[in-house]
Amino acid sequence: MPPGPGYYTARALDRAFKANLARLTFGISPAGLASSYFEWLGHLALSPGKQLELQEKALRKLTRLATHAGQLGTQRDAAPCIEPLPQDKRFADPAWSQWPYNLIYQGFLLNQQFWHNATTDIDGLSPATERVVSFIARQLLDRWSPSNLPWLNPEVTRATLEQGGTNLLRGWQNLVEDVERRISGRPPVGSEAFRVGENLAVTPGKVVYRNHLIELIQYTPTTATVKAEPVLFVPAWIMKYYILDLSPENSLVRYLVDQGHTVFMISWRNPSSADRDLGMDDYRRLGPMAALDAIGSIVPGQRVHGVGYCLGGTLLSIAAAAMARDGDERLASLTTLATQVDFTEAGELMLFISDSEVAYLENMMWDQGYLDGSQMAGAFQLLRSNDLIWSRVVRDYLLGERQPMNDLMAWNADLTRMPYRMHSEYLRRLFLDNELAAGRYTVDGRPVALSDIHVPIFAVGTLKDHVAPWQSVYKIHLLGDASEVTFLLTSGGHNAGIVSEPGHPHRRYQIHTHRDDAPYIDPDTWQQTVPTREGSWWPAWQAWLTERSTADVAPPNPGGDDHPPLAEAPGCYVRQA
Repeated sequence: MPPGPGYYTARALDRAFKANLARLTFGISPAGLASSYFEWLGHLALSPGKQLELQEKALRKLTRLATHAGQLGTQRDAAPCIEPLPQDKRFADPAWSQWPYNLIYQGFLLNQQFWHNATTDIDGLSPATERVVSFIARQLLDRWSPSNLPWLNPEVTRATLEQGGTNLLRGWQNLVEDVERRISGRPPVGSEAFRVGENLAVTPGKVVYRNHLIELIQYTPTTATVKAEPVLFVPAWIMKYYILDLSPENSLVRYLVDQGHTVFMISWRNPSSADRDLGMDDYRRLGPMAALDAIGSIVPGQRVHGVGYCLGGTLLSIAAAAMARDGDERLASLTTLATQVDFTEAGELMLFISDSEVAYLENMMWDQGYLDGSQMAGAFQLLRSNDLIWSRVVRDYLLGERQPMNDLMAWNADLTRMPYRMHSEYLRRLFLDNELAAGRYTVDGRPVALSDIHVPIFAVGTLKDHVAPWQSVYKIHLLGDASEVTFLLTSGGHNAGIVSEPGHPHRRYQIHTHRDDAPYIDPDTWQQTVPTREGSWWPAWQAWLTERSTADVAPPNPGGDDHPPLAEAPGCYVRQA
């Protein structure tokens, strides 16, 4: 019996209510958080041994702090009783070693350690819930860190005394300006100095193909001859493509062009509510497959080096698996940059992806037809709240100091949108159900398998990646069946680790090629045994591409005979707000 009209009315009411609530909670499901909290509390209540252990730990920490306080009474330079974690820079200023601030921050770190113990290693608590509860506790503690409170932060009190409070006045002005810009939809302060087509994304080229979803850019050669096999970049549509073509000195596109490669780039359309029904297969079909068709007519008879970044790498891997299944041999190699194809260990991003959370997001996207970039950016910022939220609060609003804008920060503020259907499919089919790794992801009605990909693979992971942890990226060794998999681990994070031009200070990497007849090496052993090299990873990858390319040839004409240029690079899609 079909449902009556009351059913659809109730569903519409639920969707509307949750969609509006989601905007207030930044897309985080209160029901999901509450269920995790009560699951943790219930298992802790049923663990009297754990409770006794926590009481003992609390007593020991109080004793340590009291003993330390006594030492500080006679030795002002007494060694701390607890050290911050290596990545925690909140208390690095020498002023924190002075009394009473040293005692304050030591007490905070001991409290932080206690709550880590209280939310982990509880009998019967699922790992997923443990991660959520531990994360929530960490966020609450970070919010009330003494570094964020002006009367407890010696850097702020010193600046206030020295400057007569003008730092707080400047901070208030900064806050008002940021709020005004956010309300009006304007980019952050300083972004105006970075403009696409003027000092960002300026590598010369032509738009040689356009459909509803992509513009295809062919870059102008700078060498007399080029490698026969062109390079196709498939960036993520969660971001603007020009992170790969930032300023001239740190543009990966320009670097490859200068090394004698013909480079093509997909520039994604920024979707609107009208694009709500575009799905993952639309992105595959209108994205890399349409680009390969166009390249095939521009550079006929040549195979293509496919390069995918982040979500673009996942899509390109799906396309490559489908091509291999169907006997399509147009790819010469596959390179993935900070890309996951197995989502079982997708890091702290999984904290925001559960059945409850995805359903909540779907309601919000259903209402507006897309997921807004600012709604998505909030989740990414929470993963590194100390670096991206609270350190900025202290610097911009308490110290009254603006951090200078750079090209990478300006790019990061140039937000995009995710169509309702595509993002729902991505979260459910890849993150929640892990269909691609399990061999259940279908293209044209039939499953695809990554083990069908036999072209050489080059996979890049970044050491400090909170979006695609390198151990997760490394799983391509277990899923692929390529003749060789070259894995490279570089310093830096999800974005900065990829933008790693030669001459960039403090860059290093590890690289190793695994042959299909060699035994598997687990990621920890790999990291401990593969030697570290200083410098940028770009030359190592470019040499790898060159080794898997054939003869040098004359550069192809822009667009060839079938695709006369439509516009100058960077095109119009990248400029869409």
